[in-house]
Amino acid sequence: APQLAAAPSAVVAGGGVATPLLAGTVLGAAAVAATRRAGGAARRRTGGRATVVTNVRRRAGATVAPGKKIGCVGIIGSSGAVGQEMLKCLEDRGFPTERVRLFANRSAGTVVKSSGFGDIVVEKFTVEAARECEVILMAVSGDFSKEWAPKISGGPKRTAVIDNSSAWRLDDGVPLVIPEINGGKNSEAPLIANPNCTTAIGAMVLWPLHQKYKLKSVLMSTYQAASGAGAKGMAELEDGLTAWVKEGKVPAPKAFAHQLPFNVIPQIDAFQPNGYTKEEMKVTWEIAKIFGLPEDVKVSCTAVRVPTLRAHSEAIVIETELPVDPDEAREVLRSAPGVKVVDDTAALKYPLPLNATGQHDVEVGRIRRSLVYGDHGLELFVSGDQLLRGAALNAVLIAEQAVAARLAA
Repeated sequence: APQLAAAPSAVVAGGGVATPLLAGTVLGAAAVAATRRAGGAARRRTGGRATVVTNVRRRAGATVAPGKKIGCVGIIGSSGAVGQEMLKCLEDRGFPTERVRLFANRSAGTVVKSSGFGDIVVEKFTVEAARECEVILMAVSGDFSKEWAPKISGGPKRTAVIDNSSAWRLDDGVPLVIPEINGGKNSEAPLIANPNCTTAIGAMVLWPLHQKYKLKSVLMSTYQAASGAGAKGMAELEDGLTAWVKEGKVPAPKAFAHQLPFNVIPQIDAFQPNGYTKEEMKVTWEIAKIFGLPEDVKVSCTAVRVPTLRAHSEAIVIETELPVDPDEAREVLRSAPGVKVVDDTAALKYPLPLNATGQHDVEVGRIRRSLVYGDHGLELFVSGDQLLRGAALNAVLIAEQAVAARLAA
């Protein structure tokens, strides 16, 4: 566990393990119904692989001249939930590469049918094979990344590694990147860290407000879906609900500390010496690093697991140095890339995790003046797809910027 008294550069952050989607449970009737209701997102089965059809808005990625492509993009951990979404993002966005290679030891030898890149045979991971690609997207555990990412990065192809685990996020020598916020040159580094999903979703909304009004403090409460615990978390939620309908009781939990169906759990990750969980401290540490916040700007989070299938939500209260008007703040957010304002209380329109599922943009609404901070505060509600904005999409957007710079050189 990180030592809270240490500087961020001394923190060794652990990582989660990407797990495969389970067609019979995670992508069962409940998941299909949920995503079909999500307005523009629908799950389907294609060639034995789970995919998500999304409303694509190319806003953050860099533009590449027509016809220019790199030779290869590789995905390590391609059979997991995030790895599969990475491939779908590459397909949907028409990523400028001649070829995609998939690495997953457990699935090696299987064939994935890709709408953009044809039939792809999954390979066992080796450093030599990965270094044949100009870009590697990693959807693996933090321990795996710590061992192998530095060995993949560089080489004859100047391979760039974009890592989704927590292994490198607080390393001073590794940029922690959200392309719309601090991309550009940071996206051209040989090793780049993707932020925590909760951080990424909140940061998309907080950054434009910080630029305009200067954040003084941030108080966040999260409502995080079962999918944050991977496929096993989604399956446990669905199976628990099914068992309750059939038998009148929910089985003992395995993926979570307590029963999730008909419940909320105010713990995500391990508790730290200061009483916060590691998930909560990730938000504090990572927003400070990405935004370059001074030490006197404080960020606090309470992270809660809720019985929704996919997409995280956040209630955020901000205190600002400069006076902030809610109507003006809405216009600031409307002009922000990757953000969609859904804020019409008269029509009962506000962000919902069902509507954010499968969408590239983060939804924000319930924007109002804070009763606590008055003219120097706002309260708002955010929903975003953590497998996309908080993981796969963010990594692909970084890769787009990296490739655009490479091809322009």
